Amino acid sequence: MKLIQTEIPDVVILEPRVFEDERGWFMESWSEQAFRDALKELGLLVPGAFVQDNHSCSMRGVLRGLHYQLPPHAQGKLGRVVRGAAYDVAVDLRRSSSTFGRWVGVELTAQNRRQIWIPKGFGHGFLALQDNTEFLYKTTDYYARECERSILWSDPQVGIQWPMLDGNPPIVLIKDASAARLSNAETF
Repeated sequence: MKLIQTEIPDVVILEPRVFEDERGWFMESWSEQAFRDALKELGLLVPGAFVQDNHSCSMRGVLRGLHYQLPPHAQGKLGRVVRGAAYDVAVDLRRSSSTFGRWVGVELTAQNRRQIWIPKGFGHGFLALQDNTEFLYKTTDYYARECERSILWSDPQVGIQWPMLDGNPPIVLIKDASAARLSNAETF
């Protein structure tokens, strides 16, 4: 597994080693020890254990996010796409961070097999780029409705450059469309 730091160094892209031959391919999709060792090598904090796996399926143009949970149930997330493609985004919500309010985005596809590690203190969202995009992610804490928050996906202060899909606006849940702006959101 190869870890690549993004413009926000705490957010990391994981590229697995894939072995291909005439039969197909094989990869190790998760190794706790390799993940922990690679984070330590980069000088990054190692999270606690993953305690929950989530799996969603979205049609092309569906935008989910920008979601996060406040303490005491803040979540780190390790996400990947196993079918289709998504543009995945992390927004730094740590007020004491030099990258507060900045975002990074990466395309995750079933073909590139990349994963993204988003530590606690970040908002997370993705836009499905293909029909039936299946997104899986592990979390470091359980879902807790009372700690759940959202940042508006289109907040101009954050300025995420979402991919345009035929000029159509994304399909967004009413709850996400009425989410807080960064300037008045509860953050870390």
